[in-house]
Amino acid sequence: MTALFSALLPPDDVVEAVAEALGSPGDGLAWEPPERWHVTLAYYGRDDLGTRAAWLAGRLAGRPAVDVRLEKAATFPGVLWLTAAGPELTPLAHAAGAGAEPRPYVAHLTLARFPREEPELARRWTAQLAGFTSRSWRAAEVALMTSEREPGGTRYRVARSFGLDHA
Repeated sequence: MTALFSALLPPDDVVEAVAEALGSPGDGLAWEPPERWHVTLAYYGRDDLGTRAAWLAGRLAGRPAVDVRLEKAATFPGVLWLTAAGPELTPLAHAAGAGAEPRPYVAHLTLARFPREEPELARRWTAQLAGFTSRSWRAAEVALMTSEREPGGTRYRVARSFGLDHA
């Protein structure tokens, strides 16, 4: 069993726009590389891939594609992130299982981590990205991702993809 989660993957041009807005980050934050950027819908933890894929396929069947955009930065304790916005994003996340988690769902894309006791490290970035808004995109696919610890960090891989209706 491996750790699993479902996510929306931003298109390349949106990833490039975020990277451009960041410029050359540094200053004590542990930055997520752009190839790992995603909007988590639900986290499942250690689970059987086949069982979770079948469950997710049933939950997503017939669900429409959703419009998403990334905008202003915010923080959780120890995490700098961009808000993921779109009217159907939260309902999609709940269909994917987000409602089973103990905390309320907040759609976001993690940019960096920092020591919880040093929130000032992220203040510059929340100010710098306060006016950021990406273009909207139509997310027509949900990825079931694996999260595997490897030397040098955690690696995410798309294990299965589930198309959303274009209607």
